[in-house]
Amino acid sequence: MQHLNLPEYDIKIAEKEGKTVILDNLRSCYVALTPEEWVRQHFVHFLLEQLNYPASLMANEVSINLNGMKRRCDTVVYDRTLLPRMIIEYKAPNVKIDRNVFAQISRYNIVLRVDYLVISNGMQHYCCKMDYENNSFTFLNEIPKYEIITA
Repeated sequence: MQHLNLPEYDIKIAEKEGKTVILDNLRSCYVALTPEEWVRQHFVHFLLEQLNYPASLMANEVSINLNGMKRRCDTVVYDRTLLPRMIIEYKAPNVKIDRNVFAQISRYNIVLRVDYLVISNGMQHYCCKMDYENNSFTFLNEIPKYEIITA
């Protein structure tokens, strides 16, 4: 798999039924190793190890109902009262982050109404803080630590 613009970690990869799988610590199981999953696992470990996000307040593949259709957020981060505070959308490293990706995560946010939206393809990472009062958002220079997103 491709080297990412994220810290390395002790990756657990295995072969199951002829397929390569990677350990997802948040789901406590092995999942198919796709380029997008490679990005997700690296990004989750970055949040856990570098920015002090608690694993118990993060979830992968969170189902939502958007206009009668089932959708899944790649990762959702919750505060200590279990309110969603951040949605993270991952793309494979070769996928360009464009308006369509921002539109996708914005649609998910119609349901969850979080304060932070993050998009990463493992090479580039974008984070914006929502301002619902002024119906706008601000791009941040870095991904905030957990204590900042829950303040």
